[in-house]
Amino acid sequence: MEEGENTNEQFLWDTNTKIRDLEERNRMLKDRLLLIGQNLIETKEKTNLNVNEMKKDIEIIKRNVERLTSFIETISTEFPNFARREDLEILSKQAKMFQPLEFVRKKNLKYKN
Repeated sequence: MEEGENTNEQFLWDTNTKIRDLEERNRMLKDRLLLIGQNLIETKEKTNLNVNEMKKDIEIIKRNVERLTSFIETISTEFPNFARREDLEILSKQAKMFQPLEFVRKKNLKYKN
């Protein structure tokens, strides 16, 4: 009977060991699952913050583009009012030809008779 009792004890010992191992594994899996859940929540929060920052940046960029578009439209309507380079060159040449400092008044002239 000792042999039967030893076999039963050994069986119970092995069964208890397997149950403890399974319980430990179950506990580790539960801890890992909690850790994964926490990481998922943290990642989601960081992602939401990044998305909100990107939305703000996009709004700023949109406003800047709208201002630039408005500025370009204003310039394009005023552009025909600007003088062309050729016109300025002609005016510059005419101003150089007309040098009032080189003109002499009649009273300042000495007549040779």
